[in-house]
Amino acid sequence: MDLSKISGLGFVGLGAMGLPMAGHLAAKLPESIQMFVFDINQASVDQLHSEFPRRIVKCSSAKEVADKSEIIMTMLPEGKHVRLVYIEGGDSTICSSDVAGKLLLDCSTIDTASSLAVKDYINKKFPTTSFYDAPVSGGVVGAQKGTIAFFLGCDGADPNMPHLTTLLKMMGKDVIPCGGPSKGLAAKLSNNYLSGTIAIAVSEAMDMGMRSGLDPRVLHKVFAAGTAQNTISDRFCPVPGVYPEAPSSKGYTNGFKVQLMRKDYNLALEMAKRVGSKNVLGEAGLATYDGASNDPKCRDLDSRVVYRYLGGREDWQKDADEATANKLT
Repeated sequence: MDLSKISGLGFVGLGAMGLPMAGHLAAKLPESIQMFVFDINQASVDQLHSEFPRRIVKCSSAKEVADKSEIIMTMLPEGKHVRLVYIEGGDSTICSSDVAGKLLLDCSTIDTASSLAVKDYINKKFPTTSFYDAPVSGGVVGAQKGTIAFFLGCDGADPNMPHLTTLLKMMGKDVIPCGGPSKGLAAKLSNNYLSGTIAIAVSEAMDMGMRSGLDPRVLHKVFAAGTAQNTISDRFCPVPGVYPEAPSSKGYTNGFKVQLMRKDYNLALEMAKRVGSKNVLGEAGLATYDGASNDPKCRDLDSRVVYRYLGGREDWQKDADEATANKLT
């Protein structure tokens, strides 16, 4: 669907990821396109409207968004919410509107079964409608900076691919077609399983090195230069104060909540069991995120707070500053 030929774009779900994503769209879409938005948290809707009063139109339901938009995007927490917003929420759902011929794009990270159930329902009721799973990676910081990646549930030859790429690159950096329906989600769950496992490994490696007397800033350089190099260590280092822009350096705030990592990690293991994959690190990883999610010192904080949960030292800079002061005296 050509963006130059539409007048309305809908966005449902203005949470920690959805709000900045919608903000990028509001700032970059052609002036002729209005955005129709809805979230159960009215404060998020009001915030977006206050930033873009001429672009944003506040709606009272997902159905109203769908009624007024040719393209509808959703960014929701779990599969049950996606089912509710699209097909199971009575007369206020997206599919209670006539969405024939429209383009529907779900950016949520959910189970593949829920996504396929929504797609099957839409295919039967609205055969001319296009529905895609398009989960994202890059976290809240990436959503704010516009550097997230989209994993699309279609192949590169899909006729909508050029228009999808144009739209999604207003919010992120990379758009990767993954092959077909629900394969974007399969790719995202595989990615988050790996990312979550690496975060635990980096936390443990940092802790053992620091307990052996190494400065974590030195370890950070070592990992970046050696075979252990990885994005979690580089830009999301679990040790506070090592990488200034990492959530850990800001009290583990403004990141991907540990409960969400626990959710995605569990979804990944369920997918692995369903397809017959053997994940020897999975159960230990899930137990770690389950424990951190229920720990008052970690709950609601960035998922790299597993470093705290595992007993890593956070006040290491105090000793480093004292050592520097002693050298100067």
